[in-house]
Amino acid sequence: MNSPENAPRIALGPLVLVALVVVAALTRLLPQPPNFSPAIAIALFAGAYFANRRWALLVPLAAMFVSDLALAAAHGGAYLQHLGSPVALSVYACIALSAVMGFGLRGRVTGARVLGGSLAGSVLFFVVTNFMVWLGTTPASANLACKAGLAPCYAAAIPFFHWTLLGTLFWSALLFGGFALLRRNLPALRAQTA
Repeated sequence: MNSPENAPRIALGPLVLVALVVVAALTRLLPQPPNFSPAIAIALFAGAYFANRRWALLVPLAAMFVSDLALAAAHGGAYLQHLGSPVALSVYACIALSAVMGFGLRGRVTGARVLGGSLAGSVLFFVVTNFMVWLGTTPASANLACKAGLAPCYAAAIPFFHWTLLGTLFWSALLFGGFALLRRNLPALRAQTA
């Protein structure tokens, strides 16, 4: 006889965490300013809340990969070709490093710490990905700033940095704040999960 005590329990916490990360990643399909991405925010969030560190790394990477495949399907071969580039790989490395930074938020999530992680993750993303753009610049490249050197390459990328920062701050506030509200109202989410 099946009673509520014998029924299999579905772990609500991990499902909610995965759903939040996947939905945030898929918002990349919506029209938005360049670099206004949830990538760093979902990595910090996953690092802070997934109890299993492997899941904290894999879920944001997988969610971003799925959204990249959807963007490639929507925008054609040029985007798909970009996915295999060193710059794209550096984006995934920054996501993984941001998830590791999120480990430092475990059990200590505050607005100030999330703000600090968001700023640090955005700067990391800017420095690493633009270094890779510069490193991959060839003589045939149309990117004149990066052909001129590393400093001009970073200078040319500054107009995009504010969108990276704003996107990370927006998505961090939405994910961390939204999850805090959910945890307040759903006791099953109060313990660290997944």
